[in-house]
Amino acid sequence: MQKTLLLICQLIALVVSDDPPAPPQDIRVDNWVLTWTPSSTERNVTYTVQYSQFDANKWLNVKSCVHTSLNSCDVSFTKLEALYGCVRIRVLAERNGLRSKPVEACNRQGDSCTPNLSLTARPGYLAVHLSRDHILAKENGDHAGYRVCYGKEQQSLKDCKDSPSTLTIHDLEEGQRCCVQAQYTNFNKRVGLPSCTKCEDIPNAGATNTERGIIAGVVVSFTVLVLIILAYVLIFQRQRIKRFLQPPVQMPANLLCSIHHIPLSPISDEECDPISEIVLTEVRKD
Repeated sequence: MQKTLLLICQLIALVVSDDPPAPPQDIRVDNWVLTWTPSSTERNVTYTVQYSQFDANKWLNVKSCVHTSLNSCDVSFTKLEALYGCVRIRVLAERNGLRSKPVEACNRQGDSCTPNLSLTARPGYLAVHLSRDHILAKENGDHAGYRVCYGKEQQSLKDCKDSPSTLTIHDLEEGQRCCVQAQYTNFNKRVGLPSCTKCEDIPNAGATNTERGIIAGVVVSFTVLVLIILAYVLIFQRQRIKRFLQPPVQMPANLLCSIHHIPLSPISDEECDPISEIVLTEVRKD
């Protein structure tokens, strides 16, 4: 019985060992330092970093990060060697000569060859804002554009659309969380590092109407308050406002005249006889 169990365990171990290791997760480039997270706690798993330069059809190993047991790698030299600084980077796991599916890295920060995108969510659709002002468009005109991939949160981004600039994704389910990733294209071929995934909640139409009602109520209340203040000022402070607005009184220049000082002659001394007595006489009326 024990021999049978031992044989079964050996067979299971042999089957498991024939499976390739799980691919790494959360592969990101931040200031040209590549990091990733092992997808499992399996032992004896190593990782190899590869890169592909602009418009190239082959992948090259990063010599300092081949069969490494670390979870980071300096890939700054790849940008310096690539045309326009456009380079794609991926990581794969290895164990006992078996390789996992390679997974491409995204760029957490904006770069000359990584799109900067912003999202605006409305009921039923999502607007992905992308600028037409980038180096590939300047060099290659209409042959340069974007590939935008989208899907629900925690699901693979299988649906993709090509666009020269801002793109609107319609027919989205309200209440769901939609995630988007963008990458440059040149002659319909992906180039450079894609942006890391950004997600936005698609609002419900009812919630939007509620927000509009709240905004309208605030605007109406503010307008009424302003009208009350204006009415108070015009009714109770009218005289003060008139005095404040009344211009100062000025006499016209042609009505102004200079005041001449009339000199007063001094009183001359005159000789007067003193009155000694006063005689009152009665006047008779006939």
